[in-house]
Amino acid sequence: MKRCFLPLFLLISTISFAQSSLIEQARNFRKANEHALLGEFMGLLSIPNIVYDTVGIQRTAAYIVKMMENRGIKTQLLNGKTKSVPPAIFGEVIVPNATKTIVFYAHYDGQPVNPNQWAEGIEPFKSVFLDASLEKGGKIIPAPKLGEKINPDWRIYGRSASDDKAGVFSILSAYEILTKLGISPSVNIKFFFEGEEEAGSTHLSEILENHKEKLKSDLWIICDGPVHQSGRKQVVFGVRGDVNMEVKVYASKRPLHSGHYGNWAPNPAMLLAKLLSSMKDDNGRVLIKGFYDDVVPFTETEKKAIAKVPSVDEQMRNELGFIQAEGGGKSLVELINLPSLNINGFSSANVGKMAANVIPVSATAALDLRLVLGNDAQRQVQKVIEHIKTQGYYVTQNESITDEERLKYPLIARVQAQKGYNAQRTKMDLPIAQNVIKAVQSSTSEEVVLMPSLGGSLPLFLFEKYLATPTITVPIANHDNNQHAENENIRIQNIWNGIETYVALMKM
Repeated sequence: MKRCFLPLFLLISTISFAQSSLIEQARNFRKANEHALLGEFMGLLSIPNIVYDTVGIQRTAAYIVKMMENRGIKTQLLNGKTKSVPPAIFGEVIVPNATKTIVFYAHYDGQPVNPNQWAEGIEPFKSVFLDASLEKGGKIIPAPKLGEKINPDWRIYGRSASDDKAGVFSILSAYEILTKLGISPSVNIKFFFEGEEEAGSTHLSEILENHKEKLKSDLWIICDGPVHQSGRKQVVFGVRGDVNMEVKVYASKRPLHSGHYGNWAPNPAMLLAKLLSSMKDDNGRVLIKGFYDDVVPFTETEKKAIAKVPSVDEQMRNELGFIQAEGGGKSLVELINLPSLNINGFSSANVGKMAANVIPVSATAALDLRLVLGNDAQRQVQKVIEHIKTQGYYVTQNESITDEERLKYPLIARVQAQKGYNAQRTKMDLPIAQNVIKAVQSSTSEEVVLMPSLGGSLPLFLFEKYLATPTITVPIANHDNNQHAENENIRIQNIWNGIETYVALMKM
């Protein structure tokens, strides 16, 4: 197979002997201490960390503080003006003669869980080992005993295994390995572990504003999200923004017998389905007026990077089990760099054994708008609202609908939107960005994938807004990790690769 090399304009050098030696030393240390490392990680996974569970979040934070203190890192809990929300965990290591300061970010909170949706024998906070992924017939196996060989293709299943306790663990393990090897980082290091990311980082701006001086740095490196679907490591220079909406359509004041009133009484589920279908064409292109108008185009450097991203479209269609994708022929990497409108959920009466012959009173859809550079969250929401109005709907934000409104308007929709946040993108040709690329490349023999933007979302624009500091994301999780869903998992080799990546970044 012909090997591809990164273009000269990205200034990627071959792996130096010093860096190669560093990665080899880190790998040898890890191999000698795998059981202890995984034991600490499993302890972290065992603590419930659902973002809205105050007690669990406090216990998780305390465990991480202990991990940091065991590594000799001075820690502090950072709060914003709102004291009742989860604090950020901060730590700092000053390196003599270092000229750059890097903040390493991950989050320690997790998504809500429904244990009934997880596979038999797997509980969200009683993490277990599997000999392969569930999709490939993986079976639960006993935790490896001391001295027993650990297969790097095994998976660990549990909530936040990949998103994002693996990020916290990899960052801290990388620092621990450097110190145990007697190797000093080449940059001043600050650690910042957020506790409210899965709730939209609602109070992150308060923390950043309250602690501007403490958080001063040259760069934030974000450890969240998956590596490329090809399995290669990737460096990501931006993220999409995100804002969520709920649209609820109303009909009769009480449920109606579908035989007595069908064909006569309006059916809210059908109304909402038609409304939603008016928002996108058969190729998945959003039809809402102005939806794409304010998108900032890619630079030539970004276009060249996108052109080099390995195609995984066929791989992912086969893996996910569908033959025809949306997008009218555009590739996955092209489409995740456009604004999107997704239906996250649709609810109206019951289905299955609970289904009844009724015309329901309402139907509700949860919408997820992903934003790219140039979009504004609230402006994008307003475009959707204006579209709903053009379909003949009276739009309200009120929780209840009055009799006067019911008798005046034939179509009624309640629309409620969260605050959301905008997209962010860092220039790929910044000198410090080139240093990050070189460091990550030094930790792998495969060509690193360079992505102008991740398909997922993080509130990274806040770091630019409040701290005037660029961010770059260096993810570590396997792409099939089921983050945010049931059966979340992390492949062990991805943990090991992640540690090596962050060792290189701390010596860049």
